[in-house]
Amino acid sequence: MSETSSYPVSTATGSDVRVRFCPSPTGTPHVGLIRTALFNWAYARHTGGKFIFRVEDTDPARDTEESYLQLLDALRWLRLDSDEGVDVGGPHAPYRQSQRYDIYRDVIEQLKVSGHLYESFATGEEIELRNVSLGRDPKTGYDNFERNLTEEQKAAYRAEGRKPALRLKVPGGDTSFDDLVRGEITFPAGSFSDFVLVRPNGHPLYPFVNPVDDALMGVTHVLRGEDLLSSTPRQIALYHALIDIGLTTFIPRFGHLPYVMGEGNKKLSKRDPESNLFHHRARGFIPEGLVNYLSLLGWSLASDRDIFSIDEMIAAFDVADVLPNPARFDLKKAESINGDHIRLLDPADFAKRVVPYLVAAGDISEPLSAEEQAILTAAAPLVQERIALLGEAPGMLGFLFTAGDVLEYQADALKSLPANAREILAASSAALLDIPETDWNTDRVHTTLTETLIDGLGLKPRVAFGPLRVAVSGRRVSPPLFESMEILGKTESVARLARLASTLVD
Repeated sequence: MSETSSYPVSTATGSDVRVRFCPSPTGTPHVGLIRTALFNWAYARHTGGKFIFRVEDTDPARDTEESYLQLLDALRWLRLDSDEGVDVGGPHAPYRQSQRYDIYRDVIEQLKVSGHLYESFATGEEIELRNVSLGRDPKTGYDNFERNLTEEQKAAYRAEGRKPALRLKVPGGDTSFDDLVRGEITFPAGSFSDFVLVRPNGHPLYPFVNPVDDALMGVTHVLRGEDLLSSTPRQIALYHALIDIGLTTFIPRFGHLPYVMGEGNKKLSKRDPESNLFHHRARGFIPEGLVNYLSLLGWSLASDRDIFSIDEMIAAFDVADVLPNPARFDLKKAESINGDHIRLLDPADFAKRVVPYLVAAGDISEPLSAEEQAILTAAAPLVQERIALLGEAPGMLGFLFTAGDVLEYQADALKSLPANAREILAASSAALLDIPETDWNTDRVHTTLTETLIDGLGLKPRVAFGPLRVAVSGRRVSPPLFESMEILGKTESVARLARLASTLVD
């Protein structure tokens, strides 16, 4: 077994680049996890390389099929397509670790035969007692004392009914690597001892299966969270052994991405609602907006530009430009960016995207009737410029799909009515009745009400049109009033004014 540290590191560029996203299916996808997927995907698309989607599902106590399906859903929703993986297959299938145990057993056997793995029978308690007996802190850890057990000693342990774990013989010397995000990092000799790769029951651990899969799949760049930085020297040590047995010819480049922080500059926890990717989808984030914002968590296109398309990100993204400092998830900024992307949508596309939210609110049902579709087509542009989340659409548009006789008035809207609201409603109704049905449009309604209320009664616009807005929509804030009245039509608009007036007392 070689003890040298001069092992080749990947020099892959362009189409030779191979990156992977390999989450464990535990819980709902976290925005920090998806940011990692995005940066890997963007780097593959920027270089013309390959993006591999692999699932690390070797912990039956925590892994769930529901979470696995959510991971698939998340990547599909955000349009982070893979070149190889659980969803599309590929030359290195299977891409679920739970289906690769035969592969792991073969590699384990090769490492045993080559002398890179050795049997370890000591329990945690025995390791602590050994440290105490040698005058060390009991938590010092394992000191490699079983590297040279004799066959007689091993036989004696087995006679006691013990089964051995398998430890990797860690090479001597410092472990250094050039992190793509953080620069040169060195773990001095002795930073870690021989570590367990296979449990006594034969189950291979994450520090084994992860590098083995990367090696077999030809991964050239490992871009992952900062929380995994401490495991990197162990993985490099295993790579030395994998190169020695001919499983691979190089160590991948590593890049450790910054933490995503929440309120109070604390790491964004799974318990924080903002960490839940699907929470944001349910509120009405669109893929374009959320991808744009997630890309800003550690990277930027330009210092003076926050809004850009996914194609622009792909053209500019380089992992070397990712900042090492923690990035804070700012919900208000995320919503603002999402609103900008909503405004960039084609109106017909926007209208289509709000349908599920209107259905969920009970405003419409699918398939839409011809009348509902006509209303939505006319009304969608009125709110597209005014909302930051698709989930705001029902509150803004629901009144257009609600019969006037059951329209509910919001409490704050009723409180906003001026003392002369009934007079305003009555004057408006009388003037609007004089408009012929064939002339009922936004401009005619606007002109008529301006002449009646502003010029005729000398009212200020806010006082004049406030009661009309409440009558028509039930809200203080709504889409443009006159355009809304055109959509509702003359009969319905006048009826709504009369209904509100009838509920008011002098």
